[in-house]
Amino acid sequence: MPEASPLLLINIGQLVTLRSKTRGPRRGDSLSDLGLLEDAAVLIVGGKIVFVGSSKDALHDPWLKKNRKKITEIDCGGQVVLPGFVDSHTHPVFVNPRLVDFEQRIAGSTYEEIAAAGGGIRSSIDGVRRASKSALTQKVLDALLEMAEYGTTTVEAKSGYGLSVESELKSLESIKTAAAQWPGTVISTLLGAHVVPSDYKDRREDYIEKICDQMIPQAAQKNLARFVDVFCDNGAFTSGESKKIFAVAQAHGLDVRAHMGQLSETRLTPFLEYNPASLDHMDYVNDDDIGHLAKSNTVATFVPGANYFLGLKTYPPARKLIDAGVAVALATDYNPGTSPTLSMPFALSLACTHMKMSPAEAIAAATINGAYSLRVADRKGSIEPGKDADLAVFDVRDYREIAYWVAARKCVCTILNGYLQMPSS
Repeated sequence: MPEASPLLLINIGQLVTLRSKTRGPRRGDSLSDLGLLEDAAVLIVGGKIVFVGSSKDALHDPWLKKNRKKITEIDCGGQVVLPGFVDSHTHPVFVNPRLVDFEQRIAGSTYEEIAAAGGGIRSSIDGVRRASKSALTQKVLDALLEMAEYGTTTVEAKSGYGLSVESELKSLESIKTAAAQWPGTVISTLLGAHVVPSDYKDRREDYIEKICDQMIPQAAQKNLARFVDVFCDNGAFTSGESKKIFAVAQAHGLDVRAHMGQLSETRLTPFLEYNPASLDHMDYVNDDDIGHLAKSNTVATFVPGANYFLGLKTYPPARKLIDAGVAVALATDYNPGTSPTLSMPFALSLACTHMKMSPAEAIAAATINGAYSLRVADRKGSIEPGKDADLAVFDVRDYREIAYWVAARKCVCTILNGYLQMPSS
């Protein structure tokens, strides 16, 4: 893409900077420190943030005075501006919604019962295997464009619905091609270890060997993934299998993350030796593991959209983890089976109403801590000079309204690496 034009956001009512004097993800009380500025301005040049301060100081800046005619000015008129959301857990490479699963769940079937009957993750495999790379690319690109309309600028995108060497690599190639057509930032993750596909039902070890001997080496060699993910839970992969996959991923230079504790409790401490970037879901977590997690650099990522869509009564114990000092993030878990939402503001609302996080904690978890969970916090997740120009403007007067207006799209424009995107409608 050509270099983005200089931008000046001015007359910002509340600017949520998330700037911090200390390094590392937000924990405990610091999760509520938004670095709030009023009547603020942000200057963007070359896709980077170069000035953050008051509107008055911005207008007196010598460089700005000299070059103002070359700058696109956005009068925010007292609106709220915050760092672009970092959606650090999504599954965008699929073809069709899982409507049969939806109806069965309404009728009373559980997640495990639907999966055992051939639904769930396995029901999405045929569509991905048969789809062309161009069709999958368009599906991913459509999702990215819509995510930006809700204020998301950085997305972690997983494979995981092909579950063969060919289709998993095709999925990652589709993510890479779509990412090149979107001004935001995409971090790719290989999730070949989502479940064991039906064609390997009685050859479980053979499938794990496929992941370790072919999927991971080829994804690494072709530079198609930054992370390897494993679904470690009932009906998916055991702790021993997951650790084997982690070890192979790291041997090939890839970082690791995992779906953990969604359906049942898995002891976390043995996994921390692999320094996973994030452990996601975390509905069930052992109290003894929480202290070890708090001392680690691993982020616990909550995805309450899945709990909501599955109709669950319980949600991750956010308050227990936050109060213990665990670094927590927030994501949509966008996928066709358990969380078909692209809206980070909706995830914030669920975090506040069902997990008792404050609006400030939810915003920090959805921005700077999401960036730490993807290991891109050196350039993402906060509004500071030198960082990538990823911002979202919301037509509200108070940042707390973003979580308050349930399922509303209040984002009026998004800036992705310096490029301005307006809503399509």
